[in-house]
Amino acid sequence: MLASYGQDWTRFASPAPTAIVFPRSSTEIAAIVHHARNHKLALVPSGGRTGLSGGAVAANGEVVVSLDKMNTVSDVNLIDRTITVGAGAITQQIQEAASAAGLFYPVDFASSGSSQIGGNIATNAGGINVIRYGMTREWVAGLTVVTGAGDIIELNKGLVKNNTGLDFRHLFIGSEGILGFIVEATLKLCAPPKDPIVMVLGLSDMSAIMAVLERIQSATPLLAYEFFSELAVTKVVEHAGVARPFATVTPFYALIEFERNDEQTEVDVFEAVENCMERGWVKDAVMSQSVAQARALWRLREDISETLTRWTPYKNDISSTVSKVPILLASVDAVVHERYPDWEVVWYGHIGDGNLHLNILKPEDLDIAEFKARCNTVSIDIFEAIQTLGGSVSAEHGVGTLKAPYLAYTKSESEIAAMRAVKAIFDPDGVLNPGKVFATP
Repeated sequence: MLASYGQDWTRFASPAPTAIVFPRSSTEIAAIVHHARNHKLALVPSGGRTGLSGGAVAANGEVVVSLDKMNTVSDVNLIDRTITVGAGAITQQIQEAASAAGLFYPVDFASSGSSQIGGNIATNAGGINVIRYGMTREWVAGLTVVTGAGDIIELNKGLVKNNTGLDFRHLFIGSEGILGFIVEATLKLCAPPKDPIVMVLGLSDMSAIMAVLERIQSATPLLAYEFFSELAVTKVVEHAGVARPFATVTPFYALIEFERNDEQTEVDVFEAVENCMERGWVKDAVMSQSVAQARALWRLREDISETLTRWTPYKNDISSTVSKVPILLASVDAVVHERYPDWEVVWYGHIGDGNLHLNILKPEDLDIAEFKARCNTVSIDIFEAIQTLGGSVSAEHGVGTLKAPYLAYTKSESEIAAMRAVKAIFDPDGVLNPGKVFATP
């Protein structure tokens, strides 16, 4: 149990927590924080532990504070279109509760069946619907938190309008547990999308990615625009039992999802795809004819991360502005293949919002410590390319421990100093998630 609760989906550090505690209320968490301050203990918040940056790793004798028991899900407030949930509530449970009330919680990703909302908020999780609905931040109407000083604070209280100075709610969203524990959240809900249709397009090359996005978006607003490479498809087909979308093999693929508002919507999208084919950007395409087929096509994208875990991949979750994505992809791909031409590199991501996932697969005969060290070396070149384009070293997975040494490639010295100062206010004794976000001075 100690090992299980002492790590997330990263596997580059050995878990070594001293203990795990399972509080059931904010007052119990406040008591834990006060005890930690008095006895100089380090605390690591733990949710579903689906993170990919080492943000929930306890490798140095910390006490893990699991939010598993704080998993309440209230009835949907149909007037306010909100739902209030404990930090330990599973994302999928929240989605199902909203759906049962005829509403929609739009933040979604492959780990929704095991991730917890507290962790989603702490990392400002994104996922597959960002192009339409935005990040988690857009859907948090209120928070209850326990700070590193042991104070229990209610932030915004679900209000739509509240212009009373600084909104600390937004400090805690994306804070990765370094300011306090998120213990309860009031989430906004919306109407569900109408009759979503899924298409997978086989793309001719890297340069076609943005051209196709621009053309399809001119036909209809998109719910999703996802991207993955042929190697990603090969791995998912071979190891997850997913069928190929069509016989044609192309270097890259785009998965699009849109609402079928009426028959004209399909006509407009068909015309757009045909135009893309005429221009040579799209080589083949398939469109879902049923809910089951739509789910099958989504598996091509959503099963990638789980499929790749067997190779202990070194992941880079990077981003740029949407228009610069092809330049970013080409620059980073060139760096990796120049340094390690024999290594397998799998690309996929939420390309419609500028987010790419780079996965370097560990060769079977290479020791994991050596593999990580060599990847860290090439990461410098990758992050320099990102910095040149004004991008981010972490688009949606957070900084954690893996990205902490590279924070300066996205944040300026003055920004990092201000972030440290904010942490000192909310966590004066530094008991919360030490070693995360900031590299050790």
